[in-house]
Amino acid sequence: MPTIFDVANEAGFSPKTVSRVLNNEPTVKEETRAAVLAAIARLNYVPSQSARQMRTGQSNIIALISDEIATTPYALDMIRGAQAAAWKYGKLLTVINTEYDRHIEQRAFQLAREYRFDAVIYAAYYHREVHLIESLPDIPLVLLDCYEKSGQLSSVVPNEVQGGFDATNLLVQRGHRRIGFITYNEPIPATLGRFNGYVKALEFNGIAFDPSLVGEEDGQATGGYRGALALLQRDDRPTALFCWNDRIAMGAYDAIRKLGLSIPEDVAVMGFDNQELIASQLHPALTTMQLPHYEMGMWAVEHLFEQSSDVRQDAGSHPVNHKIECYVVERESI
Repeated sequence: MPTIFDVANEAGFSPKTVSRVLNNEPTVKEETRAAVLAAIARLNYVPSQSARQMRTGQSNIIALISDEIATTPYALDMIRGAQAAAWKYGKLLTVINTEYDRHIEQRAFQLAREYRFDAVIYAAYYHREVHLIESLPDIPLVLLDCYEKSGQLSSVVPNEVQGGFDATNLLVQRGHRRIGFITYNEPIPATLGRFNGYVKALEFNGIAFDPSLVGEEDGQATGGYRGALALLQRDDRPTALFCWNDRIAMGAYDAIRKLGLSIPEDVAVMGFDNQELIASQLHPALTTMQLPHYEMGMWAVEHLFEQSSDVRQDAGSHPVNHKIECYVVERESI
């Protein structure tokens, strides 16, 4: 492959001048720049990234290390958002999916050091607390859809409380006063946050919280089916169901039909996550809350560069725990 010395000989300038053109230095005369660029085109010269890395100390690569988001359809938006932001800064995003294997995760962090990646984003499949095997004191690190209790690392997560509030409040605005909530039976941040949002929305609208209208299930369609049957066979059944996720809502649809009820005429149904393969394909299509995966991915990269274009110098110096709002995707189920 042609080298920078070949380009210099072809253009009739020194390698140093060619380097100044490649670095887009403003002091280069336009006629010199044109001659060098023409030589580059004739030789089909591609600058050596490894040589540039040796000069600048930057690889122009950001690693996104995750447990399993690369294999999860609705979490792929996190990768898309991070990639879009990285490209804006002229950086390449590389994704390492660990499949919850601690050895792969540890090796991924080692590779980040060995290849001198500019930054690392550590992403989780769902909003949760993480315990990293090792920190990267010499490489900026931001957490995506997860957090550490220490608060020493910047993180971005969905605003679960606001999402639960807005979902419930929308049902109240549509005239519902008895709103059942089929929630998840594991105490993760999304469970606690969405439940708190549900209670806050009821209080905000002057509706007394009734714990008997809350059912805890396993987060799957089978759990939604069981939870909906239990709530809707009461004499004072709710007129609306807020479901912790779209899979629960899918099961609730089956229970509603088994009882001979109609959606939304007899029972309104509200989901959460906007898992497209479920929400848009149900009949009627499911109104749900969109998790801001794309926006969170973008924020993670933007945060690394918000202080300066030199990511090594400034990013991560002031840890921030940022929450991004979920938003309603309204369809036909309410």
